[in-house]
Amino acid sequence: MKNVTDELQKILQDLTDEGKKPTTALVRSRLTTQVPMPAIITAVKSFKSTSSIPKIEVKDTPLTADERIAQLEFQVKELSQRLAALENK
Repeated sequence: MKNVTDELQKILQDLTDEGKKPTTALVRSRLTTQVPMPAIITAVKSFKSTSSIPKIEVKDTPLTADERIAQLEFQVKELSQRLAALENK
């Protein structure tokens, strides 16, 4: 198991320092380690409410093709929503 808590904490703090609202998409784009989406969501929610995150560990095993497809589909959905919101401004 690999502890990614420090990496997530640094990314979330960097985003805040840059004046950006931490989102799962922004966090995911800056990660150097594969982290499951539910863990990222938990980290972002926790950081927004308490400015800290719980300990998060991930397996060192590579993702299956189905897992990668699910993650990519989620990213496309999120990016499409963000694009639509920007176009509506």
